[in-house]
Amino acid sequence: MRVALVSETFTPAVNGVVTSVLRAADHLALRGHEPVVVAPSGQDYETRCGAVVPVHAVRSVRLPRYRELPLAAPTGEVGELLDRIRPDVVHLASPAVLGSAAARAAQERGIPAVAVFQTDLAAYAGRYRVPGGSTTTWRWLRALHDRTALTLVPSTPTMAQLRRHGIGPLALWARGVDLQQFAPGRSSAAVRARLVPGGELLVGTVARLAVEKRLHLLGPLSELPGVRLVVVGDGPQRRTLQRALPRAVFTGRVVGEELGDLVSSLDLLVHPGADETFCQAVQEALAAGVPALVAASGGPLDLVRHGENGWLWAGDDPHVLAAQVAGLRDDRLALRAAAGRARASVSHRTWGRLGDELIGHYDRVLGRAQVHPLTA
Repeated sequence: MRVALVSETFTPAVNGVVTSVLRAADHLALRGHEPVVVAPSGQDYETRCGAVVPVHAVRSVRLPRYRELPLAAPTGEVGELLDRIRPDVVHLASPAVLGSAAARAAQERGIPAVAVFQTDLAAYAGRYRVPGGSTTTWRWLRALHDRTALTLVPSTPTMAQLRRHGIGPLALWARGVDLQQFAPGRSSAAVRARLVPGGELLVGTVARLAVEKRLHLLGPLSELPGVRLVVVGDGPQRRTLQRALPRAVFTGRVVGEELGDLVSSLDLLVHPGADETFCQAVQEALAAGVPALVAASGGPLDLVRHGENGWLWAGDDPHVLAAQVAGLRDDRLALRAAAGRARASVSHRTWGRLGDELIGHYDRVLGRAQVHPLTA
């Protein structure tokens, strides 16, 4: 089949949406299908099996405070692109502006569309004080998803949330993890010698440095004696966070093998964000044998089992979070026990398995595109 992968962001941006689109393209090509990307940026992509995926760039704009992230500003060109590509199915990756235009164009042409819900836009609207807030955003999202044959959600909490807001039909489609890039054996003595020469507890967070990640709540944690906080990532809040967390190490954007080495060298991953639909950074840490301490909200609830492969932080008090980290600093046995269980908790979540699941969802909407009983 020919699949149009319509993505709100694409390379050179680095985020969960881009990663999932790349891995979907890899797997589709590996299985003999024809992926084509429609996005606001990017060059033709060579997949891991050597196939070249064409990238059709639509017109884009850049946010005043986030110049490095081009976002689509589509016109009728999306429909024209679909006419040229002639896909069997349209895959909408975290649909917003471009995804909405593509959903409408696909519906007008009788092409089944599968939407992948990956970003909690309603929560972001509330945090960024967008006019109309979350109520208006949910109304707009319902209209968008009503134009699709199926919405795929990455976690059970997110599925429950969408059902409450009248979005469906739904099916669960999580995210895969690269078990070679993130593995306990990649822990680097050189990385640890550079970051924690005194044997401190190495605590990391891997995230886009933006308001919704709530990284300012790591302040009390960063001041703990015997603890070193490393912040991996970049974004519009970097300077603000560097002032708020003067003792933390900021690495900027890290990717590929270097990211695998860094994550695998941590003692603990901490993620304070409360609006995650999945949280790939948590899954990657677990694959690397690094337990995670996360906000008890959203997608991480499917990944972290309290006291087994990590811990949950309930509420919003940063001092409670710091106290939990201090307890783990003083109980290395508990930390090592959780680390020993971390990788096994996600090792079944390979991109190969998740890619086959995705193709199965395409097959179902192609076979029953006019019927909407697909639920999970």
